[in-house]
Amino acid sequence: MRESVQAEVMMSFLVSEELSFRIPVELGYEVSDPYAVRMTFHLPGDAPVTWTFGRELLLDGINAPTGDGDVHISPSDPSGLSDVHLRLQVGADSALFRAGSAPLIAFLDRTDKIVPLGQERSQGDFDGHLDDALGRILAEENAG
Repeated sequence: MRESVQAEVMMSFLVSEELSFRIPVELGYEVSDPYAVRMTFHLPGDAPVTWTFGRELLLDGINAPTGDGDVHISPSDPSGLSDVHLRLQVGADSALFRAGSAPLIAFLDRTDKIVPLGQERSQGDFDGHLDDALGRILAEENAG
C-alpha cells in the first residue's frame, strides 16, 4: 500500500492587486499523519516554507469559505468551481495565494484513495501517537 502522495502545483502569490507572481508549491500527504496535508511554498530568494493543516479544511475551502485560525481557504467565485484563495497568517502578517481548484481536487482525490475521508482514525495507532504528543507538550510546559 502506498504511504504518501506528493504533487507540485503552480500558485500565484498575490502581493497586491497589481502585482502577483507564480511559484511552485509542493503538496504532501502521509498515511502516518492522516488528517494533515503539507504545502511547501518556494518563494524566490527565500528558504522554502512549509505549512501543515487539515486535509478536510482544504477540501471544504474549495467549495465554501473556511478556516478560523491562521489558514483561510475560499473559492474565488462561490457560484461555481473556480480558483481557490489561500490566506496564511502569522500575527499581523499574511500572504495570499491563488491556485486552480482542479490540481487541488486531483491531489485530494489521490489522498482519498490511500486513506478515505472518515477513515483516518483507522490508520495505525492514532490514540498512542496522540498520547505521546500530549505527553511531550505537557512535559515541555512543566519544564518551562
